[in-house]
Amino acid sequence: MLTATAFPAHAQDAVQTPVTTEPTSQPDAVAEAAPAQSAATPATAAADGQPAVIVVTGTLFRDSNASSISPVTVLTSETLERANITTVQDAIRSVSADSAGSISTGFRNGFSAGGAAVSLRGLGVSSTVVLIDGLRSANFPLNDDGHNAYVDLNSIPFSTIDRVEVLKDGASSTYGADAIGGVVNLISRRNVQGVEGSVQGGTTEYGDGGRYRATMTAGYGDYKSQGFNFYVNGEYTYDAFITNHARGYPFNTLDLRPSGLLDRNRNDDTITAQNPEAVVTRVRQSDLNNPLSGQIGTPLTNQYQLLNPGSCPYGTFTVNTAAARGTGCAHNLPDEYSIIQPRQERYSTTARLNVRLSDAFEAFASASYSHSEVDIKGAPAGIRQTQPFGGSAALASSSPGIVLPVYVCSTGVNCATAADRRLNPNNPYAAAFANDPGQGAARIFYSFGDIPAGSHRYVDVFRTTGGISGDLGNGFKFRLNGVYARDNFSVTQRGFVNIQGLLSAINTGAYNFVNPQLNSMAVRDQVSPERTTPSYSTVATIGGSLLKTVMPLGGGDLNVGGGFQIRRETLMNRNQNADLAYYGLNTSSAQGRQTVTAGFFEIDAPFFREFDLNVSGRYDRYSLGYSRFSPKVGMKFMPIDQFSLRATYSQGFRAPTFAENNPASSYAGFSSFTPPQSFINAHPGNPAYYGTYNIGSGATGDANILPEVSRSFTVGAIFKPVRWFNVTVDYFNIKKSDLIVTGPKRAEAIAAYYGQTNVTAACAALAAVGNGYRCNVIDAPDPDNPNALPRLLVFDVPYVNANYQVSSGIDVQANANIPLGDRVRLISRLDVTRVLQLDLVTPEGVVQKYAGTLGPYQLSSGGGTPDIRGNWQNSIEIGAFSLTATAYYVGRIKQVAADQKSDLSCSGTLAPIASPADAAKFCYIRKFVYADLNAAMQVNDQFRFFVNVQNVTNARAPLAAGAYTSNPNYLSSWHYAGLVGRAFSAGANFSF
Repeated sequence: MLTATAFPAHAQDAVQTPVTTEPTSQPDAVAEAAPAQSAATPATAAADGQPAVIVVTGTLFRDSNASSISPVTVLTSETLERANITTVQDAIRSVSADSAGSISTGFRNGFSAGGAAVSLRGLGVSSTVVLIDGLRSANFPLNDDGHNAYVDLNSIPFSTIDRVEVLKDGASSTYGADAIGGVVNLISRRNVQGVEGSVQGGTTEYGDGGRYRATMTAGYGDYKSQGFNFYVNGEYTYDAFITNHARGYPFNTLDLRPSGLLDRNRNDDTITAQNPEAVVTRVRQSDLNNPLSGQIGTPLTNQYQLLNPGSCPYGTFTVNTAAARGTGCAHNLPDEYSIIQPRQERYSTTARLNVRLSDAFEAFASASYSHSEVDIKGAPAGIRQTQPFGGSAALASSSPGIVLPVYVCSTGVNCATAADRRLNPNNPYAAAFANDPGQGAARIFYSFGDIPAGSHRYVDVFRTTGGISGDLGNGFKFRLNGVYARDNFSVTQRGFVNIQGLLSAINTGAYNFVNPQLNSMAVRDQVSPERTTPSYSTVATIGGSLLKTVMPLGGGDLNVGGGFQIRRETLMNRNQNADLAYYGLNTSSAQGRQTVTAGFFEIDAPFFREFDLNVSGRYDRYSLGYSRFSPKVGMKFMPIDQFSLRATYSQGFRAPTFAENNPASSYAGFSSFTPPQSFINAHPGNPAYYGTYNIGSGATGDANILPEVSRSFTVGAIFKPVRWFNVTVDYFNIKKSDLIVTGPKRAEAIAAYYGQTNVTAACAALAAVGNGYRCNVIDAPDPDNPNALPRLLVFDVPYVNANYQVSSGIDVQANANIPLGDRVRLISRLDVTRVLQLDLVTPEGVVQKYAGTLGPYQLSSGGGTPDIRGNWQNSIEIGAFSLTATAYYVGRIKQVAADQKSDLSCSGTLAPIASPADAAKFCYIRKFVYADLNAAMQVNDQFRFFVNVQNVTNARAPLAAGAYTSNPNYLSSWHYAGLVGRAFSAGANFSF
C-alpha cells in the first residue's frame, strides 16, 4: 500500500503539485483514446503563457471538468519518493482499491510465479487494464491461474515514470475490453535536461534480502525554447533471496502444535512420506523390466527400512503400527527448501524524443527494452508421482508403485538374465531373492534431495511507440498514435523427474539411492534434465481521435470527439511438458491471435458552471466472432466551489482470453483440499494418504465462450473547504455477469466423488454433476487400505459463462498540505477502501460471500479479500529536510472461504484446528499494521540524500493457518512486509 492523491474537480490546486511547463498538446495523448490532458486554469498557467498540464486518465478532453467525474487516484513522483517506492509493482499494488486476486512476486508457486499484477475491485487481474502513456503493452505470456491475462508489473521500468494514475471505475467506453475493474495508467516523464540519477542499497535486519538499485537519465534540449527534448534512461534493480528458514516459526513449518493447532507435517511421523533419505519395503514386481509394476495393495511385509540408517541430518522417527513398522528420517521441508522472496534482477533502457513540428503540431517517439529474471527455489521432487496430466495411467510411479528390481545391468533390459547382471546395490532384498526376483522388489519412498529444484524465468520486453497531434484550426484537434510491444519469455525448470531417465537409471543401477551425494552430475542430469520452454506475446496498435470544440455553454465549451483503434494481439504460451516426459511438470498452454477494431466517441457538455454531463461509448469488434458496445454516462454537480457531487454509470465487458476461447489451449490448476471425515475414517493409520493435499482441475478452451459483461455505477462527493485540504468519498458497485469460470460446480463434483465408497461409483457420481465433469487422474490405492476409495487427484471441468459477481464498497481519500511556519510544511494523505461486498452468485442462486474472508480461495494466490485496506502518509518538511512516516493497514480476515466450504461461521474455518471447540479461537487472521519511515536531506540543487526504514516497528505477519500450504501460514499478497521484517536502505539522488 501507498498513499494516494485524491483528485477532485480542481486537482491542480489540491496539494500544490509543482507545475511542469510542457507542450499544450501532449504528444502521447491517446492511442487508446487515453489519458486526458486537463489544462490548468489561467490562474495556474506558467509564466510564459503556456498552460501547465496535469494528466488525468479517463476522458479524451484536456480542457474539461470531465477529468474529475470518475474517481481517480494519482500517485505523484513526490508521493512515491517520500515513501521510497522504487518499483511499479510496489506503487500500483499499494493503491487500496487493489483487492482479491492481486499477485505479488512473493507468491512463488503459481502459474505466473515471479510476475506481479493488480486486481482492482477484486475482479481479477484480467479485469484491470494497465497502460503506459495511454497505450497498451503486451501481456505476460503466462496466464494467471492458467487462463487470466495481465501485464507483468515487474517488467515495466520505473525511473522514467512521472506519476501513476488509477481510474477506479468502469472504463470500457474509452479503453475497450478488460477495463471492468478500472485502469492503471503510467505517465512517463517528457522533458529531461542534463544528467540525473540515483543509487540505493539496503538489507533486512536479518542480513538477507539485499536490495540494490541504480538509475541514470541523460537529456538534451529544452522543449520550451528549442522545440525538442530527447533523453535516454537506464535502470538496474537487484533483490536477493529470503528463505523461510530465516524467518522461523510459524512461516517455516506445517507443524502448528505450538499454536494449539494440528501438525500437518507428515515428513516427520509417516514412514511412507517422501524424504531425501530413501525408505523401502518388499513387494512383488510383475514385470521385471518395468519399475512401475510394483504390486498394488499391502506389501509382502509391514517392515519398512532406511537404505542408509546413518544418513538422517535432522534425527529420526519410528512408526509401529499393524500396517507399517520402521524408522525414517525426520524432515521439515518448508524450513529446509522454501523461500519467501525469490532472487530478482531487472535492467532496462528507455529513449524518448518529443519534438514541436510547428506552432500547431508536435510528435513523439519512444523505445524501451527491459529484462527481468527471477530465480525460485523449492522442495525436491518425489519419486512417487501420478502420471503427467493427459498421460497414460501406466506412467504413474505411485500406482501401482515404483520399485527397485533385484537385478541391474548395463542395458537396463532383461537384467534378470543378462550376461552382465548384478545384484542391485540399492535393493536390500536383492541377495535373499536372487533366485526369485519377482518376489524381491523394493518399493521406494524418496525425494531427490541431491537435485536442486526450482526455476529460472526471464522476460525481455521490447516496446516502441510514436505519434503526432495538433490543432487543425476552427476548434478541431487530432491525435494519431501507435505502439508495438513484444514479451519474449523463457522458463527453465529444474528438479523435475524425467520418466524414462529415471526408469533407465533404476534398471542400470546408475543412480545411488543409498548415498545420493555420490551421484555424478551426469546421472543427476539423466534423472532430471533441465527443461527450457520459450513463449511470447505481442500487441500492435494504431489509433487516433478527432476532437471538436463546438460551442460555449454556461459552464464551458461543448466538446465532442471520436476516434478509432485497430489492435492485433498474439500469444504463444507453450506447453512445458508437451511430450509428457516429466512427472509434475505443468502441461498448461495457450495460444491464439486476434484483431480488434473499435470506434469510440465522447461528448462533454458543461451546461452550467454547476453541472457537467459527459457521455461516451465504444464499439469493439473481434475477429474471433463477437462484438460489444460499451456506453458510459457521468455527471458532476458543483453547487459551490467547496463541494461537488459526482456519479457515473457504465457498461463494460471482458473479452475471453486465448486460454479460455481457443480449443488448442488447456490448463490444470491445483489448490489445497482436505478430505472429509468419512474418507479419513476409511484410511486409518495412513495420514500421508488422507491429509491435506493439492487437488487439480483441468480445462480446455471453448470457442463458444462469450465475453463477460458488466454494469457499474459510482456515486461520490468532493469536499474542499479550504485550499490546503480536500476529501473525496465514493461508493462503487460493479456487477459482472456471464463470468467465464472453470467448473462452477467444482465443490459439488468433489463432494459427489467423496460421497461414494468405490472408484467406479465415485467417478459416475462426479460425472453426473454436469456436462464436462469427469474423473481424470485417480491416486494409487492406499497401500495400508487397498480396498478403500482412492484419492481424486485431477478431474476435468468445463469453461462456462455461468455465474455473476457483485463488488461494492467505499473509497475515502484525503489530502492536506498545511504551511506551519517559515519553510515548515505538513503534507498528509489518506487512502482507504472498505469492501462491503464481493459476492459470487451461482446459476442455482447460491451466494458465495468473499468480503473479509479467505475467499475466493481458488483465485490466484488464495490471499482472500481484506474488507479494509488503507494507508496514511504524513510528511513534515523543514527547509531542506523532510521526514515521512507511512502507515499501512490490512483488516482482519476470517479464515473461511465460500468456494471451499459453504459454512461461513467459525465452524467452517480452514485453519487445521485440533477440535471443533477451537474453531472460534482460530476463526480470524488478525489485522496487520506496519509503518515505513523515510528521512531525506536536499543538500543543494544537485544532491539529495535519504535513509529509509521499512516496517520500522518490525511488525510480524499474522498467523494465517488457513493459507495455502505452499506459502505456509502467511498471505504474501497482504502481509509481505511482515515476512521481510525491518529493513534498512540508504541512497542518493543527483543531477547535473
